[in-house]
Amino acid sequence: MNTVATAEPSSAGRSAPAPEDTALRVEGLWKIFGPKADKIMGTAQADLSRQELLSQTGCLAAVKDISFEVARGEVFVIMGLSGSGKSTLVRLLTRLIEPTAGRVTINGEDVTQASTTKLRTLRRKHMSMVFQQFGLLPHRKVIDNVAYGLEVRGEAKAVRQARAQEMVELVGLSGYEQSFPDQLSGGMQQRVGLARALAVDPEVLFFDEPFSALDPLIRRDMQNEVVRLHEEVGKTMVFITHDLQEALKIGDRILIMRDGEIVQVGTPAEVVANPADDYVRDFVSEVPRSHVLTLRYVVRQPRPGEALDGPIMQADQVVRSAAGQVLHSSLPVRVFDGEDFLGVVDDDDILRVVVAEEAP
Repeated sequence: MNTVATAEPSSAGRSAPAPEDTALRVEGLWKIFGPKADKIMGTAQADLSRQELLSQTGCLAAVKDISFEVARGEVFVIMGLSGSGKSTLVRLLTRLIEPTAGRVTINGEDVTQASTTKLRTLRRKHMSMVFQQFGLLPHRKVIDNVAYGLEVRGEAKAVRQARAQEMVELVGLSGYEQSFPDQLSGGMQQRVGLARALAVDPEVLFFDEPFSALDPLIRRDMQNEVVRLHEEVGKTMVFITHDLQEALKIGDRILIMRDGEIVQVGTPAEVVANPADDYVRDFVSEVPRSHVLTLRYVVRQPRPGEALDGPIMQADQVVRSAAGQVLHSSLPVRVFDGEDFLGVVDDDDILRVVVAEEAP
């Protein structure tokens, strides 16, 4: 995809959320496929690489000792190439497949230990999923597809129809309430899927590569739609993708996977500025740094005698969007993190980033 991420990262420097601010917590999560997979846990074989484990035991470690937390209202992106384990991971989070070991809690509720009845309740009230395959009911109109989750929950018809209408309007499908899915474009069908997921007011929205089957222009529109919807409803979102540009565009933080393991977790700016290894460095090598890096990554200490009465900007401002003001200022721009002074940025500091990304 050729879309360039321009959305400003909103979680620069974000640390692990406090317990009361945590929407999703994952602790030591494993999924091993194969004969006697549960016998591998706690042995030396668990420390083997994916290939070594497969060759020695015939078992595949699809997800290996994954731990992370997602704050309320955060857009947390899990990305990696095909076979990295990202889609298996999201299915473990919702217990569509059973973990070999580990724990997942959503809104303080233990998903991994929940009974069948409890799990059904959690899925109806605390989580929703949006898949690449839209999963719409072909014999039901748009309004009824959107209301389906509320119907399953047992809501009265008047209540669910009113809520469904709100969601239809929220995702920009007003006027299509009485249409059937096959009368809609792919992008419009995915909007129905979004509306259906939002209708039940979940604690966490899970997206499993929802836009992979869409053409590039519609995909870009849907990415923008996710950004807009998040700004409006503030839902916690866990988004699976193999597309770095998509991850940079919508994510507050990004978790990068390889061979079932975590390689790096960080804000878009952190991942681009400080890749953890060559694998991540290759991923971000063609990303225009000025579109992702914030002033936090180009700020410097004032030189002796340098003026300190120039304009003020915040450290989480993206370099590209800050460039105009910096380049037009006759004085260095002062950069603050909240009320804390970090340093200054001038024309040369901005141009150094822009020139570097244009170099062959």
